[in-house]
Amino acid sequence: MVRSRCAQRSTTAARNDLTEESTALERAHRNEWGRLLALLVARFRRLDLAEDALADAYERAARTWPLEGVPTNPAGWLLTTARNRVLDRLRSEAVLARSMPLLAVDSELTEAAQRVMADPGDELLDERLRLVLLCAHPRLSREAAAGLTLRLVLGVSTEDVARLFLQSTSTMAARLTRARKKLAGETFAVPAPGDLPDRVAVVADVAYLAFTAGYAPGSGPDVLRADLAGEAIRLVRVLRTLLPYDDRELAALQALMLLQHSRRDARVRDGDLVLLPDQDRSQWNHDEVHEAIDLLQPLVGDPPAPYLLQALIAAEHATAASAAATAWDRIVARYDELLALHDTPVVRLARAVALAEAEGPAAGLAALAGVALPGHRLPATRAELLARLGDHTRARASYDAAIALCANAAERAHLLRRRDALPPP
Repeated sequence: MVRSRCAQRSTTAARNDLTEESTALERAHRNEWGRLLALLVARFRRLDLAEDALADAYERAARTWPLEGVPTNPAGWLLTTARNRVLDRLRSEAVLARSMPLLAVDSELTEAAQRVMADPGDELLDERLRLVLLCAHPRLSREAAAGLTLRLVLGVSTEDVARLFLQSTSTMAARLTRARKKLAGETFAVPAPGDLPDRVAVVADVAYLAFTAGYAPGSGPDVLRADLAGEAIRLVRVLRTLLPYDDRELAALQALMLLQHSRRDARVRDGDLVLLPDQDRSQWNHDEVHEAIDLLQPLVGDPPAPYLLQALIAAEHATAASAAATAWDRIVARYDELLALHDTPVVRLARAVALAEAEGPAAGLAALAGVALPGHRLPATRAELLARLGDHTRARASYDAAIALCANAAERAHLLRRRDALPPP
């Protein structure tokens, strides 16, 4: 009995140690991947080589840390292991390496990276900003930039990036490879102060593109892909900590994403889509709501800007006691400001929905006149407003049009339920 209890305690201790080591590795991956990759890129000037070596280092850590324990300096251990792997590869690929196009890296940055690698116990330089801006290079499409940013800056695996963007792993791997090749020979540096805001704006657009792909998937079976939305928020957090200035529109973007993401648990019930008016607000993540409101408070008096106005609209929903208590008139006014900046069909569609809530479905339908937007959301909105007016024949026709265009299984099922709930013709 005593030996049995001792064995049980030993097994429990081993499991606890394994949990601690797994947690340490996960933390190192989450917090250090982008920084370590940036240092390797600065030193060796090859994205492909640096990325492969760092992945090998994490794989080796997963094998050895459970046996040898977590090192005192996990990031230093990973950096040293990855550096040695790069050097091994360079020795075996000496001829090929001389013909590979290299990133242009400032000599001072290279020297700094060499110093850190020579003594990984030193404080690690944070060069992720260069990596973030490189991934958002204008030579890349927004989709390629989004995928490459998730892969290189946040360390999301190629398999997971493929899944998040509804691609096969082989297709996504090929796309990421093409994106890396397009960056060969580019400058691994922070742009001049005058050029930096434009590049940061590209990063912001990429982050919001990735967030939207998670928050409202255009295709596939999911109501939402919360993991992708969460990674996009993490990217904005990282960027804001790295910028040498306070980007207030980026703060507004973070608030917008937090407010929308806070509703994720309430947007799904038994696998089905739940629209905002029907959501259980007790399921919203109120810590994220409070964080977003704290970000917005210093920005309220700022000049109108796209992310700020969208965040203020989302805040109206988040702070209303109930759907019925929502200040739709203020939301319509915010959309009017947004239209003055960016008159797009998407904004007009959203404004029409808000106007229908403020003044009735007839006003919403009138606001949709002349709006042209591909996809299912325009006919779906028109169908809902027609149904509220009692025009069930036209509502059914609009639902049919939306269903035919909808590639997201969850939204399509929702539209089918709404159409089938109409009174028979």
